[in-house]
Amino acid sequence: MLISEPTLREKLEENYSHLFESKFLDEIIKVGFRSSIKRGGLLIDIGEEMTHIPLILSGVIKIIRKENKKELVLYFLEHGDTCAISFANCINRQQSIFKGIVEEDVDMVLLPVDKIDKWLVKYESFRHFIIDSYHFRLLEMVESIDDLAFLKMKERLLKYLKNIANTSNDLNLEITHQEVATDLNTSRVVITRLLKELHDEGKIYSKRNKIEILEN
Repeated sequence: MLISEPTLREKLEENYSHLFESKFLDEIIKVGFRSSIKRGGLLIDIGEEMTHIPLILSGVIKIIRKENKKELVLYFLEHGDTCAISFANCINRQQSIFKGIVEEDVDMVLLPVDKIDKWLVKYESFRHFIIDSYHFRLLEMVESIDDLAFLKMKERLLKYLKNIANTSNDLNLEITHQEVATDLNTSRVVITRLLKELHDEGKIYSKRNKIEILEN
């Protein structure tokens, strides 16, 4: 007997019923549309116009800031999240200043931007969700800045790996040294050396394109 895929309502209720009232979920189902992107795909690029807001049903998206060909990972989005920064870009009809890359296959609902103003007024739960999202993402960006300013590269590397593991709920990561180097804005040679040091210290187990986190 084949097991049917969860319906959009089932997925929304699983991730957002504790946040949004049933009437609001009805509106989301009516005007939103479901979309999926495979690992490595692009949700949004810098300079693109945002016409829809994502509500993440499953998967992970990495949000990146890029300047002068250098990139910095700011935070990750997972199920139950949205990108609060994208709301400001959409409402003000501004181009995106961030890039969103899919870290794990993503299933999401895209909400048309022309509904956002109305929903912010109509649904208190939606207003609180956006405010809380802004607050949480701001704290994450401040933490990223603090890490960049105050932590040594090896400390940043281990924290970065743990963040990915916590977000994906998996201590075994499939990631290349070059991907890590790009996210941390350093060279592959530096990352390879530091991964070997962490491996020798018993904090991770590293082999080709795979890293296991051993230290909580």
